[in-house]
Amino acid sequence: MEESADGAPVTEPAGAGSILRVDSRLDALVPTGAQIEKLADGYVFTEGPVWIRSESRLLFSDVRANAIHEWSEEAGASPFIDPVFEGDAEGLRSLSSNGLTLDAEGRVVICEHGNRRISRLEPDGTRTTLVDNFEGSRLNSPNDAAYGSDGSLYFTDPPYGLEGLEESPLRELDFNGVYRLHPDGELELLVRDQSRPNGIALSPDESVLYVANSDENQKVWFAYDLDENGASNGRIFYDVNDQTAEGGADGLKVDRAGHLFATGPGGVWVFAPDGSHLGTIMPDEVPANVGWGDDGRTLYMTARTGLYRIALSTQGVLPGP
Repeated sequence: MEESADGAPVTEPAGAGSILRVDSRLDALVPTGAQIEKLADGYVFTEGPVWIRSESRLLFSDVRANAIHEWSEEAGASPFIDPVFEGDAEGLRSLSSNGLTLDAEGRVVICEHGNRRISRLEPDGTRTTLVDNFEGSRLNSPNDAAYGSDGSLYFTDPPYGLEGLEESPLRELDFNGVYRLHPDGELELLVRDQSRPNGIALSPDESVLYVANSDENQKVWFAYDLDENGASNGRIFYDVNDQTAEGGADGLKVDRAGHLFATGPGGVWVFAPDGSHLGTIMPDEVPANVGWGDDGRTLYMTARTGLYRIALSTQGVLPGP
């Protein structure tokens, strides 16, 4: 990489996009000469990439087309579930899935907007509801999720699936929550005061919960101390309200060393655990979510109409068994 004379940030071309290097610590994570590849396109709004290592394939949502697609190196891209939602769409803004993950047995877990639930895809193709209400009131529209090592499922529940959002007559909760679904089925409300909780991830030791806030008026990532008693000490991890590039705080993942790879204005923002912005990976389209794939050293990016990836030097933890 060509260094600027004054040590200012440098943007370098990187195939189907570019990389902004702000801090030299990025070089140990995103190698010099790393290339962004575009793998597939023609979608409406891609989201929720999750790698299935036993089958060497990636699943991802097309939120505005009511479908889940799959991609592999050998076969390319094809529909996986189409449609995701088949019910009464009146009053709904988004019908499809959003975030996807895997449970400890490798089953696909789906954040469903149209059905306002989190479901598990069974081997026979049916879906089992894991959670669809909090204390008897229907969830808004679960957005993204991440498992803890004990089998607890952490997820966010903003109103993006509902027409009118917070003003929707279908809305039964008066807040947009962050939850922990315990293995025994108990649903615990962790956070209720974020305006638009979205992407969610845990630190490697699971002592910190990171939650993106995708409100146009409050584009920040929050961090919370996490233990068996819940989430506490909520604080702003990083604030991007001064950014003018397209995109807000959205999906994120954490590598084994605790670095955050978080979709934000203009690309995937890379943060050190101390909150320093190290740089930004900028595919040709603005990404909404990311996922680890292959051996954990590839970052897949769902970005508007396309699917992208970049090979990294760092490694993330793949979901599932």
